[in-house]
Amino acid sequence: MKQTTAVLLGRRPEGIKVAEALTLGTIDLPELTPGTVLVRNQYMSVDPSTRGRMDPGEKQYTTNFEIGGPLDGSAIGVVVESASDLLPVGATVRHRMGWREYAVVDDKAGTICDLQKAPAVSWLSSMGQTGFTAYAGLLPVGKLTPGESVFVTGAGGAVGSMAGQFARLLGASKVVGSAGGEEKCAWLKDECGFDEVIDYRTADVRAALGEAFPDGIDLFFDNVGGWQMVHALHNMTIGGRISMCGAVSNFGSQEQPSLSELIEVVLRRVTLRGFIVRDYEDLRPEFEARVSGWLASGELVDRATVFEGIENAGAGLEGLLNGANLGKALIRLSE
Repeated sequence: MKQTTAVLLGRRPEGIKVAEALTLGTIDLPELTPGTVLVRNQYMSVDPSTRGRMDPGEKQYTTNFEIGGPLDGSAIGVVVESASDLLPVGATVRHRMGWREYAVVDDKAGTICDLQKAPAVSWLSSMGQTGFTAYAGLLPVGKLTPGESVFVTGAGGAVGSMAGQFARLLGASKVVGSAGGEEKCAWLKDECGFDEVIDYRTADVRAALGEAFPDGIDLFFDNVGGWQMVHALHNMTIGGRISMCGAVSNFGSQEQPSLSELIEVVLRRVTLRGFIVRDYEDLRPEFEARVSGWLASGELVDRATVFEGIENAGAGLEGLLNGANLGKALIRLSE
């Protein structure tokens, strides 16, 4: 039986100190059976949801990691052995068996990626779940229409940077993001086309939103939750909408606001809708056609922060939770 190096959960982490909770080890790879392939992973995705899955307790949309067991998540790689008619040797395949160097993948769970449409890293970023999450949150969930104003929290990260750019390309009248640090704020404004960017670490966010949106926020795409969400609530239009994508502030140690702040949802008649992107798979072909066109025309900026080697996976995840990445965070496992 073959084995591969994988990232294992050594213990439950506290807050965002995740690197020390992870270890490297070896796991067995099952023998190939009809309909399966062996993939050498090239890149794996680093996502905020990985942190949530390290905690105990049931999740309604996924499973939690077990102590001593391997992590998993989106990855892209090359088929090196095949027992499948659908995934031949040499094909570049996206799948969910990341956080390991090699993976045995069922051909029903792997998707061939057309590298003529987009490079491999983009199939984990703008053309992958990252971009698809932003697309779903803006359109079927957020019901964005041309001419509306949009605010995006966590705009310097993978989903946020896509959500802001997609909103602009879909005709939003104004797109404002929040991010931490001068470098992220400058990148979002100068390269990604955000109209304004608020540095939440130094600015009075509520006041800055009032200045940026004198007529209020029509659509709020939230990746952060916490106090940034509260500040946005106080600046929503009457009848505005919120696409609740995530709440990465939950993993930090900062004081969280009281639920009494949600009275603004009532006073402003706001619609707040949480979503999980897998509920919108029927939109995948439309999404891929649209985004590949934006990439080809140069209208879309797709940037990744790449950490080298599986041994740096924990540092990459901890860096993501600390806001150290620009755009998508990835681990490169092989060429």
